Amino acid sequence: MSLEWEQVVVDSADPAALGRWWADALGWVVLNDSPEEYEIRPREDRLPGLIFGPVPEGKTVKNRLHLDFRPDDQEAEVARFLALGARHADIGQTGEESWVTLADPEGNEFCVLSSRRR
Repeated sequence: MSLEWEQVVVDSADPAALGRWWADALGWVVLNDSPEEYEIRPREDRLPGLIFGPVPEGKTVKNRLHLDFRPDDQEAEVARFLALGARHADIGQTGEESWVTLADPEGNEFCVLSSRRR
């Protein structure tokens, strides 16, 4: 059996606005910019990608998934995300974590991990 990871789908109040934010934040390319489905990828021919779609009608519970990113320079990346409109997210951290938890403009949490030790 062959299986390829194609996408992560993100429920969004405004798929195009959130998709544009993440495309800018990650430096990814836009493959589809329709109001119903905004798709971005690292490169046009590279998977996996992210698709931003409208929140299904009647859905009130947040998804139990978030993205983690490992940059070369954690402090610089956190500052860059904050400058783009992300904000710090309090999810009960103790202050001793090696990662920083942020939220995108719609409140979806993601983590900026410390640099990988080589």
